[in-house]
Amino acid sequence: MLPPRWLRRLLLAPTTIALATLYLFTAPLWLFAAAAASPLVPGRLRPLRLLWMATLHLVFEALILIVLFGLWLAAGLGYNLQRPWFQRRHYDLMRWYLRVIYAEARRVLHVRVSVEGPPPEAYRDRPLLVFSRHAGPGDSFLLMHALLNWYGREPRIVLKHTLQWDPAIDALLNRLPTVFIPPGPRDAVEDRIRELSTGLDGDDAVVIFPEGGNFTEGRRARAIARLRQIGLEPMARRAEAMRYVLAPRPGGVTAALEAAAPGAYVAWVAHTGVDHLQTVLDVWRELPMDKGIAMHWWLCPPEEIPSGREERTEWLYGWWERIDAWIAAQRTTPPED
Repeated sequence: MLPPRWLRRLLLAPTTIALATLYLFTAPLWLFAAAAASPLVPGRLRPLRLLWMATLHLVFEALILIVLFGLWLAAGLGYNLQRPWFQRRHYDLMRWYLRVIYAEARRVLHVRVSVEGPPPEAYRDRPLLVFSRHAGPGDSFLLMHALLNWYGREPRIVLKHTLQWDPAIDALLNRLPTVFIPPGPRDAVEDRIRELSTGLDGDDAVVIFPEGGNFTEGRRARAIARLRQIGLEPMARRAEAMRYVLAPRPGGVTAALEAAAPGAYVAWVAHTGVDHLQTVLDVWRELPMDKGIAMHWWLCPPEEIPSGREERTEWLYGWWERIDAWIAAQRTTPPED
């Protein structure tokens, strides 16, 4: 159960800042322990590298919360937070955090990212709907970094409500156009996605993960069973043929397409490289990664977007099959540096 917002602000945010402060005072002890463990753990300086990334995350989390509190005070105790100047400052904060984390992941973990697809100039000054695969730790961070720092976008994001347990994500994204999906009926969520997708300008991007969660074999099987349960046998067979993605849910995609401006472009995003990391043990075993992540962006202009709801569902499944085939090809051809 997610606590109410006022309780999260009073308890979780101050606790995070206190933990970061305590950690900084005890950092020499953690550093000594990580250095002592490094010769005993496979991989070059793995505990030290992991400790550095964890330190960055915890300290930056606390700094973001402090800056957000300052912006709240400057906005008249939150009264003016929805004004354009304050919205831009929140996007700047997110942009800075992701840029630093991405740079350190490349430097410390030796992560290599290769990107295929049209350059940002191909659809500059156009509203954008981004439908992305969702699998593995950090993929949403990489996507947000790309949109903010490479493509110059201000993303409006659809996310699971449980991410609000993270105090910085909670405080930051609840001030920006965001839909947190709670458990329960989907009709109200689709209405909120329509609101989120209305009035997009040339640097906005609505981000939806049609699968609804990270890929696991268990979720894949349940998604196929759900399609059969509601009588969609043809879709279930198509979902069974896709080995690396979950069956997409068309509700949010259709709602966004219905509400977006007629001139909006659609970007389909696939990635692979960390999708096999599904448990904490997987992540620990792979760090430092010393390997590559591949991303592919496909761009659809407005005239290629079908109009009917059934046609759009068929279109979504067709693209998901294409993404699955691309991932299969990448599994046999590792991304280059």
